[in-house]
Amino acid sequence: RDVIVLGDVWSDNVYSNANSNRFTVEGTMDLNSEHTIVEELWKNIYGTIATANIAINTSIEGIEGSAADKAEAKHLQGQALVIRALGHFDLVKFYGQQHVTGGGDKGVPYITVFGDEANLSSSRLSVSDLKTKIYEDLNAAKDLLDPAFDTSSKEYVNSYTASAILARVANYFGDQQIAKDAAFDVIQNSGLSIVSATDFVNSWSLKNTNNSVFEIGNRSDDNPGINGIANIYQDTNYGDVVVLEDLVNIYEANDVRGLNHTIELDSKGYYRNTAKYPSIAPYDDNIRVMRYEEIILIYAESILDSNPSDALTYLNMIPQNRNASDYATATIDNILLERRKELAFEGMRFHDLARNQMDIPLVDATKQSHGGPSYGSYNYALPIPNAEISANSGIDQNEGY
Repeated sequence: RDVIVLGDVWSDNVYSNANSNRFTVEGTMDLNSEHTIVEELWKNIYGTIATANIAINTSIEGIEGSAADKAEAKHLQGQALVIRALGHFDLVKFYGQQHVTGGGDKGVPYITVFGDEANLSSSRLSVSDLKTKIYEDLNAAKDLLDPAFDTSSKEYVNSYTASAILARVANYFGDQQIAKDAAFDVIQNSGLSIVSATDFVNSWSLKNTNNSVFEIGNRSDDNPGINGIANIYQDTNYGDVVVLEDLVNIYEANDVRGLNHTIELDSKGYYRNTAKYPSIAPYDDNIRVMRYEEIILIYAESILDSNPSDALTYLNMIPQNRNASDYATATIDNILLERRKELAFEGMRFHDLARNQMDIPLVDATKQSHGGPSYGSYNYALPIPNAEISANSGIDQNEGY
């Protein structure tokens, strides 16, 4: 939830109305090192990485079973490598100094072994070195993931998921050739497709749709309940995250992502995201980590300079399936506009602004409590948790905190 909401509340998409005092301080983009979300995000992502490391470092040769069992074990290790890479990528997006003036090239520790005492004083890798390690893990995963063990459930990493995540990482860092090759691999080999305009809204209440690359499974008995993402966006006792009118206004009247489709006006006059993460109780919607539509837009961006005609073809595949008008030309501004439309409420907007070295647009000075920080501000990264600095002599605080 927090990864997704932070990516939007730090932008021009949504704001916190302080209905239950959630995401109010986060909305200022000025948290201290002891704030709950600062510590919990760090702890939970590294906890996921720790679990992945157990699988990655298990000796396949030491496993009892048939050759097929060992082949499946390698596939599972490939899945774990994707999770480890994605975890470190999410960490560096929020805690890295790549978008902060004076922050240097400081990333985060890259942890590859579970329970190693040396990790207690792990130093921060440079962002460039950390990017290399993410690429290495994803490429290693591609060698281990076997289509024979793919499943129809998108709650598991499939053979093409490593390429999908690689495309996202390379797009973020501006490595467009890597992004192009990885995205094209998914387009050619995944069998995924763009969901139609007719099915778009309903698709969010379904599991394992054909536009889903990877999703977090939720059941009625193993979900975050009232702390889930639906309870933050919907008109509930929480309901803190509200859509800014500036976002509402970029959609055409019939666009299924806009007003009276994905977005609704509630009785209090708040614009609400009601289609994405629609289930309040029992909170059992799966949460999309990545969708095929993102891959299409990454591919369009990756070929923009080399083949603008094809870039336009891929860019227009999205509005053509949303009851929206085609673009006349493919430009980075149009691609970012379409990403804002398509990926709203999925945590992408702030990172798109940051990777393009853009200021945070101040479209409503009353509601956007962050005030529209300029690119390079210390606000473009969270502080390192105080608990981590106190426990780890090898790590220092971020610029400005």
